[in-house]
Amino acid sequence: MTSSTMYSPMSTPERRSRPIGVAILSVLIGLYGFIVFLLGLLIVVGSSLLGSFGGTNLFGHLGVSDLTGGLIVLVIGLVILALAVGLWHLRLWSLVLTILFLVVEMVLYGLASDFISFGFIVAVLLFIYLLAVSRHFS
Repeated sequence: MTSSTMYSPMSTPERRSRPIGVAILSVLIGLYGFIVFLLGLLIVVGSSLLGSFGGTNLFGHLGVSDLTGGLIVLVIGLVILALAVGLWHLRLWSLVLTILFLVVEMVLYGLASDFISFGFIVAVLLFIYLLAVSRHFS
């Protein structure tokens, strides 16, 4: 064995540890993103079938067609999946986007009700947790 093929602890790159909470959060976000993606796919396919049978427009009150609405939901699902993959790989961009999303959620939950809701408390706890583990992201 030559010296270049021998194992040397000094030659291995430093490996970042993934906090268990980030791993769980990324898996849950990934499952949610997958469900949203499938829902968008179902709406796109369903709109094609309903349109051929003269069905009603699910997104008519928003001023968009079912196909457009389904494509929007599909893209949102893909973005959520990308966010989950970024969290899994400890990417800083996904941490920033997740924190921004949580801030928006906290504001919306705060405006939607006069009392503190369960969703608001969860968003605050996730916000605090992600700030606490932010040193793991690069």
